[in-house]
Amino acid sequence: MATLVYTPIEDIPKIHARAREAFESGKAKSIPFRKEQIAQVGYLLKDNEDRLREALRQDLGRPHLETDFLDFSAVYIDVAKAYNSLTKWTAPKKAEFDFRFWAMGPKYRHEAKGVALIIAPFNGPVVMTMSPLIGAIAAGNAVVLKPSEQTPATSALFAELLPKYLDAELYHVINGGVPETTKVLELQWDHILYTGNGRIARVVAAAAAKNLTPLTLELGGKNPVVLDPKSDFKLAAKRILWGRCINSGQACVCPEYVLVPEEHQDAFVNAVKDVYHEFYPDGPEKSDSLSRIVGESHAQRIKNLLDNTKGKIVFGGEVDVAKKYVAPTLVRDVSGDDSLMSEEIFGPVLLVIPVKDTDEALRFINRRDHPLVVYVFSQNKAFQNKILNNTKSGSFVANDTMIIVGVAGLPMGGVGPSGYGYYTGFDMFEQFSHKRACIDSPSWVDMFGFGFRYPPYKSIAPLNALLPSLPPRPGKKSGTQR
Repeated sequence: MATLVYTPIEDIPKIHARAREAFESGKAKSIPFRKEQIAQVGYLLKDNEDRLREALRQDLGRPHLETDFLDFSAVYIDVAKAYNSLTKWTAPKKAEFDFRFWAMGPKYRHEAKGVALIIAPFNGPVVMTMSPLIGAIAAGNAVVLKPSEQTPATSALFAELLPKYLDAELYHVINGGVPETTKVLELQWDHILYTGNGRIARVVAAAAAKNLTPLTLELGGKNPVVLDPKSDFKLAAKRILWGRCINSGQACVCPEYVLVPEEHQDAFVNAVKDVYHEFYPDGPEKSDSLSRIVGESHAQRIKNLLDNTKGKIVFGGEVDVAKKYVAPTLVRDVSGDDSLMSEEIFGPVLLVIPVKDTDEALRFINRRDHPLVVYVFSQNKAFQNKILNNTKSGSFVANDTMIIVGVAGLPMGGVGPSGYGYYTGFDMFEQFSHKRACIDSPSWVDMFGFGFRYPPYKSIAPLNALLPSLPPRPGKKSGTQR
């Protein structure tokens, strides 16, 4: 297994300069070149699947199936989508027809922003590094990747493999911790995509603001589940517990707490207990289907939250900090001010919060930061729509968890404290693009309406003729106003 070597700090400005020079050479403007590089991202993964699986096993204790499901499959989908769609994505787009300006051929096109910085997290170190890279390449940028130092085996592999598969002048890897990242953020970038927590996001945003650098922030939050008492509790329990325990709960879209009418809490808890025993018949510690927490400090943080909860632990609760193990845990009778509600847990701990009714559930959600995802389990469309229409979140999912991130064609991103911007599919391509508007005004348009603009000014009538009519004045039954 490759050993992670931090990039010397004095080399970081040189890497940035190389990427800038390569971008300015214009080689990434070629659509065939971009498609070739996108394909190479796919083969970087395909040729090294076993090495990457083992790296993720070493970094996260990740079961191979989870790596294939969470990381590889999503990247392969993005590779195919970007490769097959790039010609369409980059083609100039005509503006909507307007008879006043049609002769100028108004259109816009997507152009590269320049040199992009992608700061990736530890919890999805392949998909959250490679998928944004695909979007940035598709848009024609040079790219510098900063993988997480908390997944050293995977990050070391990226440093080894990237120059073997991609253009070594345009695409770079910088590895390191806080000093190296601090140095990176001192430099001028044309776009930064950061995935992680809100605390570090504020540092990244402040650094970007100094250079007026545009940002995409993919953050997290405490994602709620609203349970319709008429829903299938067994199905809900299966999908919620799976979503909570995959990657050991270390995913920004994991469901975190379930709001259930208090008279139905026992029934739901029993359903989760049944599913738990089906998932881990010999106990989770012996299971090869459960990841580990990324580091001892994170495991200790989760232990502290569990030690201080006033809720009732139904099952689990065991934490072995040295082994980075947190057992799948269900805690019932949790209140809004509990220790487990004080921050995003980022571990396999599911909370059950009893509420009086759906209206109280909505108030509970809306008193808190907007989450990345709101989940609801109900076959009743009116119930679903009540939750959808009275909450705000990055995404909304009914009757499942997690899988929305893999649905092609949907934007994925947060709102407010859960982030802003998008990074899947075409939306990811747009994040790294500048929409450049273009017109070509022929000389003869001055004879047909635009000659009035030159001094000496004579009459405003030609201008009025070019303006649209206002809609009816509010309160009037008909007629238009100028």
